[in-house]
Amino acid sequence: MEKVKVLLAEDDQNLGSLLKEYLDAKGFSTTWAKNGKEGYDVFAKGKFQICILDVMMPIKDGYTLAKELRLVEENIPIVFLTAKSMKEDAIEGFTLGADDYITKPFSMEELLLRIRAILRRTENKMVRTTEQTLFEIGKFKFDYVHQTLSMKNINHKLTTKEADLLKLLCLNTETHLERNFALKTIWSDDNYFNGRSMDVYIAKLRKYLRDDPSIELINIHGKGFKLLTK
Repeated sequence: MEKVKVLLAEDDQNLGSLLKEYLDAKGFSTTWAKNGKEGYDVFAKGKFQICILDVMMPIKDGYTLAKELRLVEENIPIVFLTAKSMKEDAIEGFTLGADDYITKPFSMEELLLRIRAILRRTENKMVRTTEQTLFEIGKFKFDYVHQTLSMKNINHKLTTKEADLLKLLCLNTETHLERNFALKTIWSDDNYFNGRSMDVYIAKLRKYLRDDPSIELINIHGKGFKLLTK
């Protein structure tokens, strides 16, 4: 079985060396870049299944690197590592489409569990071929597999989490999408940071759907969200 290829971008020599050694010992194939520029160069030449990026790096920081990686491969899973604990930093990471965010110091086991959870979600999405994947939302056509939301000359390319969230909304139009259910289904955890991340994605979906005034994506206080068409 082919090993999962991990891009690790971490400028701390001790931590970078430990993480590479640990992940390789757990069956991954880890390429370690010492700064953001090196991380981009390595990514552009290879094929990776997941990226672990330190936020504070010389030459190019983790957020800038993440933006550039997403231009190369829009749906590549990204985990941010940072010594910061400010909530705003986590929210910025999620705004860029991060799949997870872990603050230093952390245990290797915790990072491993998060990586495996993200990879499981990615694999599960690939094998869900029997479920409904095409939806009509007002004048929009939503293709879950290709992650597109289209109407006439308008075409939005969705991130993986945007597509996952919109699919759940479409499947729950008769009632409403429970907030905690969405968090546990897509993020596997309903903690504060994941909740803020989901709010960012809901706001992005609202922005896309505004192109059709007949569509509303409303909050149901204390419960979740509902997708309405007039």
